[in-house]
Amino acid sequence: MSSALINQGALPLFMPVIETSPLEDFTILDEHLRKINTYDSIAFTSRNGIDAVSKRMRELKMDTSLLQQIHLCAIGKDAELLEALGAEVDVIPEEPSPTGIIRELAKISDIEGKNILIPASEVIGIPEPDVIPNFVAGLEKLGMNVTRVTAYQTRSLDKEIYNVELELIRQGKVDVIAFSSSAEISAFLNMCDVSDYQNTVIACFGPYTGANARKLGLNVSIIADDFSSFDGFAAAIASHFN
Repeated sequence: MSSALINQGALPLFMPVIETSPLEDFTILDEHLRKINTYDSIAFTSRNGIDAVSKRMRELKMDTSLLQQIHLCAIGKDAELLEALGAEVDVIPEEPSPTGIIRELAKISDIEGKNILIPASEVIGIPEPDVIPNFVAGLEKLGMNVTRVTAYQTRSLDKEIYNVELELIRQGKVDVIAFSSSAEISAFLNMCDVSDYQNTVIACFGPYTGANARKLGLNVSIIADDFSSFDGFAAAIASHFN
C-alpha cells in the first residue's frame, strides 16, 4: 500500500488500527489441517489466511504440496502467494471478493455436497464484520458443506498509541483516511468521535468495505473500482484529488 500511494505522489501517514497475530491454541486448526485431504475445496479470503495456514503446515512438518490436490479459491493477487507454494489456484474470481468466489463456484454443476474449508480470523475487541458470515451463508445456499476454522487472530489496537495521529486528523491536517477493510473502520471508530474526522475525505478499498463504512455512519467519497490490488485503490484516491 505504501509504495502504491507514494507512486501516486501521496505522503502516507500510517496508523494501523488492527493487528493480526498467531493463535494461542492451534488444536482445532491442526485437527483440520491434518485431515486436509477430506476437503474438496479451500477458500482463502485474505493473505493473512494463506500465510497462517502455510506457516502452520510447515510447523506440523506437512508438505504444502498437499494443497495441489485440493480445489483452491483465492482473491486477486492473493493467488500469487499460493502459486509461490507450488499450488495451482482453481478459482480467482473476476470480482475480487468472497461474493465473486460464490459466483464462480455456482457455475460448477456438481458443487452441491462438496466440502469446503474457510480459514478465517477470530476478531477480538471489535464487532466481527459481516464479510465471512455472509460468505459462509452464500456457500451453504449452494448446498456446500462449509467448515469455518480460525487460522489467526485480528484485534483492535489501543488509541493511546496514536495521540499524535488523531490530533492531526482533528486539526484537519490529514486530507484523506483510507480504509482497506471493515475491521479497520470499526477499530478506528472506537478511537475517536465523529467531530474528529467529519471534514476529512473517506476512501474505501472496494464496494464491500464502502458499504460497511456507510452502514457504520461514514460519509464515503472514494471507492476503488479496481479493488484487486492496492494499485487500484491508490489510483482512485489520486484521481479524486486530481
